[in-house]
Amino acid sequence: MDTIIERVFLECFKAVESGELISRVSSTDKEFSFQNWFAARLDKLKLNYDEPSRNAYPDFRLVNYPVGFEVKGLGFPGREANYDCNSQVPSGLHNGRTIYYVFGRYPSKTKDKAFPVHDLVICHGDFLNADHSYIHRNKNLKGFGSYGDIMIRDRKMYVAPTPYALTTGTERQVSLITKNDFIGSSEIKNVGSFIREESKELIRGYTFDMIEQKLTPAKIPNPNAGLKHDFDSYRICRDKGPAVSLRATPTIEEVEETEEDLFEE
Repeated sequence: MDTIIERVFLECFKAVESGELISRVSSTDKEFSFQNWFAARLDKLKLNYDEPSRNAYPDFRLVNYPVGFEVKGLGFPGREANYDCNSQVPSGLHNGRTIYYVFGRYPSKTKDKAFPVHDLVICHGDFLNADHSYIHRNKNLKGFGSYGDIMIRDRKMYVAPTPYALTTGTERQVSLITKNDFIGSSEIKNVGSFIREESKELIRGYTFDMIEQKLTPAKIPNPNAGLKHDFDSYRICRDKGPAVSLRATPTIEEVEETEEDLFEE
């Protein structure tokens, strides 16, 4: 499986280096243009995959290998610290498949019908979230409203940090971030090793006061508190870009300061 990931990574690098452009699907599209660019890379490698659909996760599910790719296109400059997960928490494992995330940034203000990839990161889903046990489900509550016949839908949306927020050295580069048991070939080199440590607490649930408009989390101790997850970053051997390292984790106050921005997209 490591060989497949490396082949996809190398093909993405070759496409970026040779100037393979993203073709705009429409003037308002924020999703499918970069997906199509990535699909062309899989086609070039003759890797069979299930056709992507709006409600399927991940976007690309390989047929002959237990691997999936979730693709996220980001306009640059623009929102790059975090992204909407569209009701699916990031994870490195889903339905028996190892999940890799493909983040590609492209010019956000261009009106051209075709434009280049600014930079790209392929990362193991565990780098974003190492929990494989959580299962997303939408629920509802009936009896709301003055007549008691309105239903409230609890349709969760998750917002996760991007690799550009979590690392330094990935800007203007084509990088691969894997778990530290990854075995690569002589075509790629290690440009950084780092650790993500699990938090002391987990959110077990939450309550929402509809009068005060206040969301209150319910937390429990994390049984894996302090557990360290090791990751390595790779680039092609002839690349002369900077080393990749982990940024300092933002404080709660820094996260809260940007909370209002999450609802402007």
